[in-house]
Amino acid sequence: MQNISPLSGNKAGVFYGLAAFGIYATHDLFIKQLGGTYSPFQILFFSALLSFPFITFFMIHDARPGTLRPTHPWWLALRSLSGAFTAICAFYAFATLPLSQVYALVFATPLLITVLAIPMLGETVGPRRLLAVLVGLGGVVVVVQPNPASLEWGHAAGLAAAVSGALNSVISRKIGNEERVVVMVLYPMITNLIVAALFLPFVYIEVALVDLGFMAIVSILGLIGMGFLVTGYVKSNAVLVAPTQYSQIIWAVLFGALFFDEYPGTETYIGATIIILSGIYILRREASGKVRTKSPVLESRTRIGLSSPLRVGLILRRRARKSEKG
Repeated sequence: MQNISPLSGNKAGVFYGLAAFGIYATHDLFIKQLGGTYSPFQILFFSALLSFPFITFFMIHDARPGTLRPTHPWWLALRSLSGAFTAICAFYAFATLPLSQVYALVFATPLLITVLAIPMLGETVGPRRLLAVLVGLGGVVVVVQPNPASLEWGHAAGLAAAVSGALNSVISRKIGNEERVVVMVLYPMITNLIVAALFLPFVYIEVALVDLGFMAIVSILGLIGMGFLVTGYVKSNAVLVAPTQYSQIIWAVLFGALFFDEYPGTETYIGATIIILSGIYILRREASGKVRTKSPVLESRTRIGLSSPLRVGLILRRRARKSEKG
């Protein structure tokens, strides 16, 4: 009998990346289901609250010396607010649009990161990457089809989530090396709870026990997906793992058809393909070594639309610091 050897190296990294985004897509399935009953603010509040114990466990293991006083308070405040805004917009988009359309819109995040990195990180973006950004944004136009008859608030929310998520990623890249991981996690977590709590009295609906369980599942799936993605980046090159995010469109089509009777139009497939190809080109261009770059997209490793402020990049950074000490 032939022995089946375990996956190793790049194959293992890609496998973990695909598994992570399958888990994230399931996370979004529950968000969409809950969004039919509850406000995004209520979903964010309870899912953030239920993830609090897990995140606290992570934070108490941050052995880096220092205080809870941020080095860049204003940047951190903007990052915290943009994180909460991104989650709320993404939750609303998932509740009101087909899953495939939401993914097509948030797939524009790497394109927007490329643009924001120019003023915020001093990134030099050449004509090829700029052209890829323009082509990708053209794909967004194809998906949205901007005319009064087809536009919904969900489209605006999806685009806002992409813009805000890109801003959040670039800020993390800008200040991440100078802030303690616990600071980068604690303040956004508190902000999520405060922002959601401010709106909760106006939108609160009594939560059924089964739905509270679903919100707990949302929290757990977000953290499990992150664990798989961290493992993927540890085992493989980032340029191979990052594109696995686009596999979510397959889950979106499958889940949409099975659970919500959603069948994307041709324009969604065409637009999503344009956006995905543009994003992959930017990733490969950053990784090629042929351009001088700070690799803002390749190093962002951000999956937007989560209630948890814990990010893959933060975990990898802490691992790197431990390795340096060890």
